[in-house]
Amino acid sequence: MRNISDIIEQYLKSIIQESPEGTVEIQRNDLAEQFSCVPSQINYVISTRFTLEKGFLVESKRGGGGYIRIQRIELPQHSALHKHLNHTIGNMIDQTVAEGLIYQLEEARLLTKREACLMRAAISRECLNVKLPYRDELRARIMKAMLVSLLGK
Repeated sequence: MRNISDIIEQYLKSIIQESPEGTVEIQRNDLAEQFSCVPSQINYVISTRFTLEKGFLVESKRGGGGYIRIQRIELPQHSALHKHLNHTIGNMIDQTVAEGLIYQLEEARLLTKREACLMRAAISRECLNVKLPYRDELRARIMKAMLVSLLGK
């Protein structure tokens, strides 16, 4: 059985996908009421599952007429994709950013679920059992090699 965070995430993603602009504006209290949860649960879902690394831009306005706007950010296309990946990865990348990039590529259907799982396993700190900053440098080289292989022509 899925937990409430998963259900809220899927609900928001479906609304974003149906939106022509790829954007949704919500009121935290209304959404919390709809799912019979506390407003902090909505904050948790948005702050952990709708991050920039995962391809989302979140804006919020506090106050009486406040809202939370979530917008999907599309990955650049074709040759620009390789530049984007090189810029994002650079010479070193930490695990959180790397996993966010893998998530974004999977959501854009540039990676299969299986490919994404393999990449996550290969770049995990448990697998790369070396001290920082070498671990982040090694992770960047592995990410670039895998992505060139998977996304190259």
